[in-house]
Amino acid sequence: MPTQGAGSQLPGLVQRMRGAGLTPTAIEHFVRLYQRYRGGDHGTVDWATVSPARLGDVVEHRALRGDTNEQRGRALLDALVCIKLNGGLGTTMKLDRAKSLIAVHDGRSFLELSVDQVARWRRAPGGRPALLLLNSERTRADSLPLIERLGARQPDGLPWDFLQPAYPRIDARSGGVAVLPPSEASWAPAGHGDAYLSVQQGGLLDRLVALGYRWAFVSNSDNLAATIEPSLLGYLDREGIEFALEVTDKTLADRKGGVIARRQGRLALLELAQVPAEHAAALDDPTAFPLFNTNSAWWNLPALQRRLATGPLDLPLIVNHKQVAGADIVQLETALGAALGCFERAVAVHVGRERFAPVKATEDLLVVRSDAFVIDATDGGLRPNPARDSSFGPVVVQLDEAHYRGVDQLDERFAGTPSLVGCTRFEVEGDVRFGADIVLRGRVVLRNRSGRQQAVEAGAVLSDCTRDWPG
Repeated sequence: MPTQGAGSQLPGLVQRMRGAGLTPTAIEHFVRLYQRYRGGDHGTVDWATVSPARLGDVVEHRALRGDTNEQRGRALLDALVCIKLNGGLGTTMKLDRAKSLIAVHDGRSFLELSVDQVARWRRAPGGRPALLLLNSERTRADSLPLIERLGARQPDGLPWDFLQPAYPRIDARSGGVAVLPPSEASWAPAGHGDAYLSVQQGGLLDRLVALGYRWAFVSNSDNLAATIEPSLLGYLDREGIEFALEVTDKTLADRKGGVIARRQGRLALLELAQVPAEHAAALDDPTAFPLFNTNSAWWNLPALQRRLATGPLDLPLIVNHKQVAGADIVQLETALGAALGCFERAVAVHVGRERFAPVKATEDLLVVRSDAFVIDATDGGLRPNPARDSSFGPVVVQLDEAHYRGVDQLDERFAGTPSLVGCTRFEVEGDVRFGADIVLRGRVVLRNRSGRQQAVEAGAVLSDCTRDWPG
Protein backbone atom coordinates (compact mmCIF):
# COMPACT_ATOMS: atom_id res chain seq x y z
CA MET A 1 0.00 0.00 0.00
CA PRO A 2 1.54 3.35 -0.98
CA THR A 3 2.37 5.65 1.93
CA GLN A 4 5.14 7.81 0.47
CA GLY A 5 4.98 11.32 -0.93
CA ALA A 6 2.18 12.54 1.32
CA GLY A 7 4.13 13.44 4.45
CA SER A 8 5.16 11.55 7.52
CA GLN A 9 1.65 11.46 8.98
CA LEU A 10 0.19 8.95 6.53
CA PRO A 11 1.63 5.77 8.12
CA GLY A 12 -0.03 6.69 11.41
CA LEU A 13 -3.36 7.21 9.67
CA VAL A 14 -3.04 3.86 7.89
CA GLN A 15 -2.18 2.10 11.15
CA ARG A 16 -5.22 3.66 12.80
CA MET A 17 -7.52 2.44 10.01
CA ARG A 18 -6.07 -1.06 10.12
CA GLY A 19 -6.58 -1.15 13.87
CA ALA A 20 -10.23 -0.18 13.36
CA GLY A 21 -10.74 -3.07 10.94
CA LEU A 22 -11.17 -1.11 7.70
CA THR A 23 -10.82 -3.22 4.58
CA PRO A 24 -7.68 -2.87 2.44
CA THR A 25 -9.83 -1.43 -0.36
CA ALA A 26 -11.25 1.28 1.90
CA ILE A 27 -7.81 2.12 3.25
CA GLU A 28 -6.37 2.37 -0.26
CA HIS A 29 -9.19 4.74 -1.20
CA PHE A 30 -8.47 7.00 1.78
CA VAL A 31 -4.75 6.94 0.98
CA ARG A 32 -5.45 8.16 -2.57
CA LEU A 33 -7.58 11.02 -1.27
CA TYR A 34 -5.01 11.92 1.39
CA GLN A 35 -2.13 11.93 -1.08
CA ARG A 36 -4.09 14.24 -3.35
CA TYR A 37 -4.86 16.54 -0.44
CA ARG A 38 -1.28 16.68 0.89
CA GLY A 39 -0.04 17.03 -2.66
CA GLY A 40 -1.85 20.35 -3.00
CA ASP A 41 -5.32 19.33 -4.22
CA HIS A 42 -7.63 21.17 -1.84
CA GLY A 43 -10.69 20.49 -3.94
CA THR A 44 -11.09 24.08 -5.15
CA VAL A 45 -12.13 24.45 -8.77
CA ASP A 46 -10.62 26.91 -11.23
CA TRP A 47 -13.53 29.36 -11.46
CA ALA A 48 -12.54 30.37 -14.98
CA THR A 49 -13.49 26.88 -16.16
CA VAL A 50 -16.99 27.03 -14.59
CA SER A 51 -20.25 28.14 -16.19
CA PRO A 52 -23.84 27.45 -15.12
CA ALA A 53 -25.73 24.57 -16.68
CA ARG A 54 -29.03 25.57 -18.28
CA LEU A 55 -32.20 23.73 -19.22
CA GLY A 56 -30.85 23.10 -22.72
CA ASP A 57 -28.07 20.99 -21.18
CA VAL A 58 -30.38 18.47 -19.52
CA VAL A 59 -33.07 15.93 -20.39
CA GLU A 60 -36.62 17.03 -19.55
CA HIS A 61 -38.41 14.49 -17.40
CA ARG A 62 -41.84 15.68 -18.56
CA ALA A 63 -40.94 14.83 -22.15
CA LEU A 64 -40.22 11.21 -21.19
CA ARG A 65 -43.70 10.38 -19.96
CA GLY A 66 -45.61 8.16 -22.33
CA ASP A 67 -46.79 4.62 -22.87
CA THR A 68 -43.60 3.40 -24.56
CA ASN A 69 -41.24 4.40 -21.76
CA GLU A 70 -43.80 3.53 -19.09
CA GLN A 71 -44.29 -0.01 -20.37
CA ARG A 72 -40.57 -0.60 -20.78
CA GLY A 73 -39.92 0.67 -17.26
CA ARG A 74 -42.63 -1.49 -15.71
CA ALA A 75 -41.12 -4.51 -17.44
CA LEU A 76 -37.85 -3.70 -15.64
CA LEU A 77 -39.31 -3.65 -12.14
CA ASP A 78 -37.95 -7.15 -11.57
CA ALA A 79 -34.46 -5.87 -12.46
CA LEU A 80 -34.41 -2.81 -10.19
CA VAL A 81 -32.88 -2.26 -6.76
CA CYS A 82 -33.59 0.87 -4.72
CA ILE A 83 -30.65 2.06 -2.63
CA LYS A 84 -31.28 4.51 0.19
CA LEU A 85 -28.29 6.50 1.45
CA ASN A 86 -28.91 5.89 5.13
CA GLY A 87 -25.56 6.56 6.78
CA GLY A 88 -26.44 9.87 8.38
CA LEU A 89 -27.14 10.55 12.02
CA GLY A 90 -29.45 13.44 12.73
CA THR A 91 -26.65 15.51 14.29
CA THR A 92 -27.82 18.68 12.54
CA MET A 93 -31.07 18.25 14.46
CA LYS A 94 -29.33 17.32 17.75
CA LEU A 95 -29.89 13.57 17.41
CA ASP A 96 -27.43 10.72 17.92
CA ARG A 97 -29.41 8.06 16.08
CA ALA A 98 -30.24 7.29 12.46
CA LYS A 99 -31.96 10.27 10.89
CA SER A 100 -34.29 7.93 9.01
CA LEU A 101 -36.03 6.98 12.28
CA ILE A 102 -37.49 10.47 12.77
CA ALA A 103 -41.28 10.58 12.56
CA VAL A 104 -41.92 12.55 9.40
CA HIS A 105 -45.54 12.20 8.27
CA ASP A 106 -48.63 10.72 9.89
CA GLY A 107 -46.39 9.47 12.70
CA ARG A 108 -44.34 7.24 10.39
CA SER A 109 -40.59 7.50 9.95
CA PHE A 110 -38.55 8.00 6.80
CA LEU A 111 -37.53 4.35 6.90
CA GLU A 112 -41.07 3.02 7.38
CA LEU A 113 -42.32 5.05 4.45
CA SER A 114 -39.38 3.96 2.25
CA VAL A 115 -40.09 0.28 2.96
CA ASP A 116 -43.74 0.87 2.09
CA GLN A 117 -42.88 2.63 -1.17
CA VAL A 118 -40.87 -0.32 -2.49
CA ALA A 119 -43.42 -2.85 -1.22
CA ARG A 120 -46.13 -1.13 -3.29
CA TRP A 121 -44.19 -1.75 -6.50
CA ARG A 122 -43.58 -5.38 -5.54
CA ARG A 123 -47.34 -5.86 -5.71
CA ALA A 124 -47.32 -4.72 -9.34
CA PRO A 125 -47.38 -7.51 -11.98
CA GLY A 126 -43.87 -8.94 -12.35
CA GLY A 127 -42.38 -6.52 -9.84
CA ARG A 128 -39.64 -7.58 -7.41
CA PRO A 129 -37.65 -4.39 -6.72
CA ALA A 130 -35.28 -4.81 -3.81
CA LEU A 131 -34.48 -2.23 -1.16
CA LEU A 132 -30.92 -1.81 0.09
CA LEU A 133 -29.72 0.61 2.75
CA LEU A 134 -26.24 2.07 2.59
CA ASN A 135 -25.65 2.22 6.33
CA SER A 136 -22.90 3.29 8.67
CA GLU A 137 -22.18 1.07 11.66
CA ARG A 138 -24.25 3.42 13.83
CA THR A 139 -27.28 3.54 11.54
CA ARG A 140 -27.19 -0.21 10.94
CA ALA A 141 -27.75 -0.79 14.66
CA ASP A 142 -30.81 1.50 14.51
CA SER A 143 -32.29 0.55 11.15
CA LEU A 144 -32.21 -3.22 10.88
CA PRO A 145 -34.22 -3.86 14.07
CA LEU A 146 -36.98 -1.58 12.74
CA ILE A 147 -37.11 -3.45 9.43
CA GLU A 148 -37.32 -6.72 11.36
CA ARG A 149 -40.25 -5.37 13.41
CA LEU A 150 -42.01 -4.32 10.20
CA GLY A 151 -41.87 -7.89 8.94
CA ALA A 152 -40.63 -6.74 5.53
CA ARG A 153 -39.28 -9.28 3.04
CA GLN A 154 -36.33 -9.04 0.70
CA PRO A 155 -36.23 -10.89 -2.66
CA ASP A 156 -33.48 -13.26 -3.74
CA GLY A 157 -32.04 -13.67 -0.25
CA LEU A 158 -30.36 -10.28 -0.49
CA PRO A 159 -29.15 -8.53 2.65
CA TRP A 160 -31.01 -5.44 3.79
CA ASP A 161 -27.92 -3.28 3.83
CA PHE A 162 -24.28 -2.77 3.04
CA LEU A 163 -21.84 -0.55 4.91
CA GLN A 164 -19.97 2.64 4.19
CA PRO A 165 -16.64 3.08 6.01
CA ALA A 166 -15.69 5.75 8.52
CA TYR A 167 -12.40 7.55 7.99
CA PRO A 168 -10.09 9.35 10.43
CA ARG A 169 -10.58 13.06 10.82
CA ILE A 170 -7.38 14.94 10.02
CA ASP A 171 -5.80 17.59 12.18
CA ALA A 172 -5.75 20.65 9.92
CA ARG A 173 -2.35 21.82 11.21
CA SER A 174 -0.32 18.65 11.39
CA GLY A 175 -2.04 16.60 8.71
CA GLY A 176 -2.12 13.68 11.13
CA VAL A 177 -4.80 11.96 13.16
CA ALA A 178 -7.17 14.34 14.93
CA VAL A 179 -7.46 12.92 18.46
CA LEU A 180 -10.74 14.23 19.84
CA PRO A 181 -12.97 13.61 22.86
CA PRO A 182 -14.91 11.39 22.77
CA SER A 183 -12.92 8.94 20.70
CA GLU A 184 -15.83 8.46 18.26
CA ALA A 185 -15.45 12.12 17.24
CA SER A 186 -12.07 11.27 15.71
CA TRP A 187 -13.89 9.44 12.94
CA ALA A 188 -16.19 10.78 10.23
CA PRO A 189 -18.55 8.88 7.92
CA ALA A 190 -17.37 8.70 4.36
CA GLY A 191 -19.01 11.02 1.86
CA HIS A 192 -21.72 9.43 -0.24
CA GLY A 193 -19.28 9.20 -3.15
CA ASP A 194 -18.03 6.09 -1.33
CA ALA A 195 -21.24 4.33 -2.35
CA TYR A 196 -19.45 3.01 -5.43
CA LEU A 197 -16.63 1.50 -3.42
CA SER A 198 -19.08 0.16 -0.83
CA VAL A 199 -21.35 -1.64 -3.30
CA GLN A 200 -18.31 -3.22 -4.96
CA GLN A 201 -16.76 -4.44 -1.73
CA GLY A 202 -17.75 -7.92 -0.62
CA GLY A 203 -19.06 -8.76 -4.06
CA LEU A 204 -22.52 -7.17 -3.68
CA LEU A 205 -22.44 -5.51 -7.11
CA ASP A 206 -21.38 -8.77 -8.77
CA ARG A 207 -24.14 -10.61 -6.92
CA LEU A 208 -26.81 -8.13 -8.03
CA VAL A 209 -25.77 -8.41 -11.67
CA ALA A 210 -25.61 -12.22 -11.46
CA LEU A 211 -29.19 -12.23 -10.10
CA GLY A 212 -30.38 -10.22 -13.09
CA TYR A 213 -30.59 -6.75 -11.56
CA ARG A 214 -29.82 -4.18 -14.25
CA TRP A 215 -30.64 -0.88 -12.58
CA ALA A 216 -30.23 0.82 -9.23
CA PHE A 217 -32.16 3.90 -8.18
CA VAL A 218 -30.18 5.70 -5.47
CA SER A 219 -31.55 8.48 -3.27
CA ASN A 220 -31.21 10.07 0.15
CA SER A 221 -33.20 8.46 2.95
CA ASP A 222 -34.58 11.90 3.89
CA ASN A 223 -36.05 12.52 0.41
CA LEU A 224 -39.33 10.62 0.39
CA ALA A 225 -40.36 12.30 -2.85
CA ALA A 226 -37.72 10.24 -4.69
CA THR A 227 -39.70 7.17 -5.75
CA ILE A 228 -39.54 4.57 -8.52
CA GLU A 229 -40.51 6.20 -11.81
CA PRO A 230 -41.12 3.68 -14.63
CA SER A 231 -41.15 6.22 -17.48
CA LEU A 232 -37.74 7.55 -16.52
CA LEU A 233 -36.38 4.03 -16.03
CA GLY A 234 -37.73 2.96 -19.43
CA TYR A 235 -36.13 5.93 -21.17
CA LEU A 236 -32.72 5.37 -19.58
CA ASP A 237 -32.75 1.69 -20.52
CA ARG A 238 -33.91 2.34 -24.07
CA GLU A 239 -31.19 4.94 -24.66
CA GLY A 240 -28.42 2.84 -23.13
CA ILE A 241 -27.65 5.44 -20.47
CA GLU A 242 -24.99 4.37 -17.96
CA PHE A 243 -25.55 7.01 -15.28
CA ALA A 244 -28.24 9.62 -14.69
CA LEU A 245 -28.52 12.33 -12.06
CA GLU A 246 -31.83 14.01 -11.23
CA VAL A 247 -31.65 17.80 -10.97
CA THR A 248 -34.36 20.32 -10.19
CA ASP A 249 -34.99 24.06 -10.13
CA LYS A 250 -33.02 25.74 -7.36
CA THR A 251 -35.06 27.87 -4.96
CA LEU A 252 -34.36 30.01 -1.91
CA ALA A 253 -35.33 26.98 0.21
CA ASP A 254 -32.29 25.05 -1.05
CA ARG A 255 -29.58 25.95 1.43
CA LYS A 256 -27.40 22.84 1.33
CA GLY A 257 -26.31 20.86 -1.68
CA GLY A 258 -24.57 21.23 -5.00
CA VAL A 259 -25.48 22.83 -8.29
CA ILE A 260 -25.01 21.58 -11.82
CA ALA A 261 -22.40 23.41 -13.88
CA ARG A 262 -20.44 23.01 -17.06
CA ARG A 263 -16.71 22.45 -16.73
CA GLN A 264 -14.43 21.99 -19.70
CA GLY A 265 -17.35 21.16 -21.96
CA ARG A 266 -19.00 18.58 -19.68
CA LEU A 267 -21.72 18.63 -17.08
CA ALA A 268 -20.36 18.49 -13.54
CA LEU A 269 -21.55 18.66 -9.96
CA LEU A 270 -20.28 21.68 -8.05
CA GLU A 271 -20.35 21.64 -4.23
CA LEU A 272 -19.90 24.70 -2.02
CA ALA A 273 -16.67 23.34 -0.52
CA GLN A 274 -15.16 23.32 -4.03
CA VAL A 275 -15.90 26.97 -4.79
CA PRO A 276 -13.41 29.81 -4.17
CA ALA A 277 -14.64 31.90 -1.23
CA GLU A 278 -15.12 35.03 -3.34
CA HIS A 279 -17.60 33.18 -5.58
CA ALA A 280 -19.46 31.19 -2.88
CA ALA A 281 -22.47 33.55 -2.89
CA ALA A 282 -23.20 32.63 -6.51
CA LEU A 283 -24.20 29.10 -5.46
CA ASP A 284 -27.04 30.50 -3.32
CA ASP A 285 -28.40 32.55 -6.21
CA PRO A 286 -31.02 30.63 -8.23
CA THR A 287 -30.59 33.04 -11.14
CA ALA A 288 -26.85 32.37 -11.32
CA PHE A 289 -26.99 28.56 -10.98
CA PRO A 290 -30.59 27.48 -11.61
CA LEU A 291 -30.16 23.69 -11.48
CA PHE A 292 -29.85 21.98 -8.09
CA ASN A 293 -28.59 18.47 -7.36
CA THR A 294 -31.28 16.24 -5.79
CA ASN A 295 -28.69 13.50 -5.09
CA SER A 296 -31.02 10.99 -6.73
CA ALA A 297 -29.17 8.90 -9.30
CA TRP A 298 -29.76 5.95 -11.62
CA TRP A 299 -27.00 3.41 -12.15
CA ASN A 300 -26.83 0.93 -14.99
CA LEU A 301 -25.41 -1.90 -12.90
CA PRO A 302 -23.63 -3.90 -15.65
CA ALA A 303 -22.07 -0.63 -16.90
CA LEU A 304 -20.98 0.26 -13.36
CA GLN A 305 -19.54 -3.23 -12.90
CA ARG A 306 -17.51 -2.89 -16.12
CA ARG A 307 -16.31 0.60 -15.21
CA LEU A 308 -15.18 -0.38 -11.69
CA ALA A 309 -13.36 -3.42 -13.08
CA THR A 310 -10.92 -0.94 -14.67
CA GLY A 311 -10.27 0.85 -11.36
CA PRO A 312 -11.99 3.18 -8.90
CA LEU A 313 -13.94 6.21 -10.08
CA ASP A 314 -11.74 9.30 -10.06
CA LEU A 315 -14.21 11.59 -8.31
CA PRO A 316 -13.28 15.20 -7.51
CA LEU A 317 -11.96 15.69 -3.99
CA ILE A 318 -14.04 17.61 -1.45
CA VAL A 319 -12.06 19.04 1.48
CA ASN A 320 -14.43 19.88 4.31
CA HIS A 321 -13.00 22.13 7.02
CA LYS A 322 -14.83 21.87 10.34
CA GLN A 323 -14.52 22.69 14.00
CA VAL A 324 -15.04 19.64 16.20
CA ALA A 325 -14.56 19.77 19.97
CA GLY A 326 -12.73 23.06 19.53
CA ALA A 327 -10.22 21.64 17.06
CA ASP A 328 -9.71 22.57 13.40
CA ILE A 329 -10.17 19.37 11.45
CA VAL A 330 -10.41 18.26 7.84
CA GLN A 331 -12.66 15.59 6.34
CA LEU A 332 -11.84 14.16 2.93
CA GLU A 333 -14.93 13.24 0.93
CA THR A 334 -16.33 12.68 -2.53
CA ALA A 335 -19.87 13.16 -3.85
CA LEU A 336 -22.12 10.53 -5.42
CA GLY A 337 -23.38 12.89 -8.12
CA ALA A 338 -19.86 13.71 -9.26
CA ALA A 339 -19.91 10.40 -11.18
CA LEU A 340 -21.76 12.41 -13.83
CA GLY A 341 -18.31 13.12 -15.26
CA CYS A 342 -17.10 9.51 -15.11
CA PHE A 343 -19.34 7.87 -17.74
CA GLU A 344 -19.49 8.55 -21.46
CA ARG A 345 -23.24 7.93 -21.59
CA ALA A 346 -24.30 10.06 -18.62
CA VAL A 347 -27.18 12.53 -18.46
CA ALA A 348 -28.74 14.97 -16.03
CA VAL A 349 -32.54 14.76 -15.93
CA HIS A 350 -34.52 17.87 -15.01
CA VAL A 351 -37.34 16.83 -12.67
CA GLY A 352 -40.07 18.82 -10.95
CA ARG A 353 -40.08 19.66 -7.27
CA GLU A 354 -42.60 16.85 -6.76
CA ARG A 355 -39.57 14.51 -6.74
CA PHE A 356 -37.57 16.53 -4.22
CA ALA A 357 -38.54 17.08 -0.57
CA PRO A 358 -35.29 16.88 1.45
CA VAL A 359 -35.15 17.24 5.22
CA LYS A 360 -31.83 18.72 6.34
CA ALA A 361 -33.02 20.72 9.34
CA THR A 362 -36.02 21.11 11.63
CA GLU A 363 -37.39 23.82 9.33
CA ASP A 364 -37.69 21.23 6.55
CA LEU A 365 -39.13 18.68 8.96
CA LEU A 366 -41.90 21.08 9.99
CA VAL A 367 -42.85 21.59 6.34
CA VAL A 368 -43.02 17.92 5.36
CA ARG A 369 -45.00 17.10 8.50
CA SER A 370 -47.57 19.72 7.54
CA ASP A 371 -50.45 19.75 5.08
CA ALA A 372 -48.14 21.34 2.51
CA PHE A 373 -47.37 17.68 1.66
CA VAL A 374 -49.49 14.56 1.21
CA ILE A 375 -48.71 10.87 0.68
CA ASP A 376 -49.35 9.80 -2.91
CA ALA A 377 -51.98 7.08 -2.98
CA THR A 378 -50.25 5.26 -5.87
CA ASP A 379 -46.55 5.05 -5.02
CA GLY A 380 -46.42 6.25 -1.41
CA GLY A 381 -44.25 9.22 -2.30
CA LEU A 382 -44.32 12.47 -0.36
CA ARG A 383 -45.78 15.04 -2.75
CA PRO A 384 -46.69 18.74 -2.61
CA ASN A 385 -50.36 19.09 -1.71
CA PRO A 386 -52.27 19.69 -4.98
CA ALA A 387 -54.44 22.14 -3.02
CA ARG A 388 -51.40 24.43 -2.65
CA ASP A 389 -51.01 27.24 -5.19
CA SER A 390 -48.10 26.10 -7.37
CA SER A 391 -46.99 29.71 -7.87
CA PHE A 392 -45.99 29.84 -4.19
CA GLY A 393 -43.07 27.45 -4.65
CA PRO A 394 -41.69 25.56 -1.63
CA VAL A 395 -42.52 26.90 1.82
CA VAL A 396 -39.53 28.84 3.16
CA VAL A 397 -39.21 28.39 6.94
CA GLN A 398 -36.66 30.09 9.19
CA LEU A 399 -36.65 29.11 12.87
CA ASP A 400 -34.44 30.48 15.62
CA GLU A 401 -31.66 27.90 16.06
CA ALA A 402 -31.35 28.62 19.76
CA HIS A 403 -34.85 27.26 20.36
CA TYR A 404 -35.77 25.02 17.41
CA ARG A 405 -32.62 23.38 16.08
CA GLY A 406 -33.26 20.03 17.75
CA VAL A 407 -36.14 17.69 16.96
CA ASP A 408 -36.94 17.51 20.66
CA GLN A 409 -37.02 21.31 20.82
CA LEU A 410 -39.36 21.42 17.83
CA ASP A 411 -41.69 18.80 19.29
CA GLU A 412 -41.73 20.58 22.65
CA ARG A 413 -42.82 23.90 21.15
CA PHE A 414 -45.43 22.70 18.64
CA ALA A 415 -48.53 21.08 20.15
CA GLY A 416 -49.46 20.20 16.59
CA THR A 417 -48.01 20.92 13.17
CA PRO A 418 -49.51 24.15 11.82
CA SER A 419 -51.27 24.29 8.48
CA LEU A 420 -48.75 25.53 5.89
CA VAL A 421 -50.61 24.72 2.68
CA GLY A 422 -51.30 28.41 2.13
CA CYS A 423 -48.03 29.72 3.60
CA THR A 424 -45.17 31.15 1.53
CA ARG A 425 -42.73 32.11 4.28
CA PHE A 426 -42.65 31.53 8.05
CA GLU A 427 -40.03 33.13 10.30
CA VAL A 428 -39.64 32.85 14.06
CA GLU A 429 -37.16 34.82 16.16
CA GLY A 430 -36.94 33.98 19.84
CA ASP A 431 -38.80 31.40 21.91
CA VAL A 432 -42.43 30.91 20.88
CA ARG A 433 -44.75 28.03 21.75
CA PHE A 434 -47.54 27.03 19.34
CA GLY A 435 -50.91 25.56 20.23
CA ALA A 436 -52.81 23.02 18.17
CA ASP A 437 -54.74 23.67 14.94
CA ILE A 438 -52.89 26.85 13.95
CA VAL A 439 -53.21 28.08 10.36
CA LEU A 440 -50.47 30.14 8.68
CA ARG A 441 -51.08 31.91 5.37
CA GLY A 442 -48.87 34.04 3.18
CA ARG A 443 -45.82 35.52 4.94
CA VAL A 444 -45.87 35.23 8.72
CA VAL A 445 -43.11 36.71 10.90
CA LEU A 446 -42.96 36.30 14.69
CA ARG A 447 -40.34 38.19 16.70
CA ASN A 448 -40.05 37.52 20.41
CA ARG A 449 -37.49 39.82 22.04
CA SER A 450 -39.17 39.83 25.45
CA GLY A 451 -36.66 37.48 27.07
CA ARG A 452 -39.35 34.97 28.06
CA GLN A 453 -41.32 32.37 26.15
CA GLN A 454 -44.43 33.61 24.36
CA ALA A 455 -47.30 31.64 22.83
CA VAL A 456 -49.54 31.55 19.80
CA GLU A 457 -52.93 30.36 20.95
CA ALA A 458 -54.54 27.15 19.69
CA GLY A 459 -56.73 27.64 16.64
CA ALA A 460 -55.12 30.96 15.66
CA VAL A 461 -55.17 31.99 12.02
CA LEU A 462 -52.20 34.20 11.04
CA SER A 463 -52.26 35.67 7.56
CA ASP A 464 -49.64 37.96 6.02
CA CYS A 465 -48.69 39.46 9.35
CA THR A 466 -45.90 40.28 11.73
CA ARG A 467 -46.30 39.77 15.46
CA ASP A 468 -43.81 41.34 17.86
CA TRP A 469 -43.17 40.77 21.55
CA PRO A 470 -40.74 43.63 22.29
CA GLY A 471 -38.16 43.56 25.01
